[in-house]
Amino acid sequence: MQSIPVDKANRFLEPGPIVLVTTIDGGKPNIMTMGFHMMVQHDPPLVGCVIGPWDYSYGALRSSGECVIAIPTVDLARTVVDIGNCSGATLDKFRTFELTPLPARKVTPPLIGECLANLECRVADTRLVETHNLFILEVVAISTDPERRERRTLHHRGDGSFVIDGKTVDLRDRMVKWRHLQD
Repeated sequence: MQSIPVDKANRFLEPGPIVLVTTIDGGKPNIMTMGFHMMVQHDPPLVGCVIGPWDYSYGALRSSGECVIAIPTVDLARTVVDIGNCSGATLDKFRTFELTPLPARKVTPPLIGECLANLECRVADTRLVETHNLFILEVVAISTDPERRERRTLHHRGDGSFVIDGKTVDLRDRMVKWRHLQD
């Protein structure tokens, strides 16, 4: 076994797909790319995400208490990276990246029409924001595009490379302890 620096732990533990987060501040919508997030619990559905003061979206999330987590697919890979390389403080990312803002059902920030799914969220807990920039969000609505052909998501490896979803292994019949979570 070879030793590597501990600051590379995320390269092995990335919990889910890279996502886009929309917020709105003063009537101006914004999009940011986010890789540090995790499911916290099922019911109510809570998501932990790291958004810090270095992110333009931080102020909007703190003041509004709402966001949308949009799940992009592999066809948006370059756009996802490019969104993360610029600031909404200086440009309109929806216009710049030719993405479609759609009205959400329960929150003010828009959905992203080109994404596979959009999770509308409200901030549920901010106790870890000051120390760890960790927001706990409650998912209050989900919209998905059942007609979308591309369904593979991107998983950031922490070094500028990504893994793309591939073959699905179906082991639901073995998940006896957690059968109640299947539908």
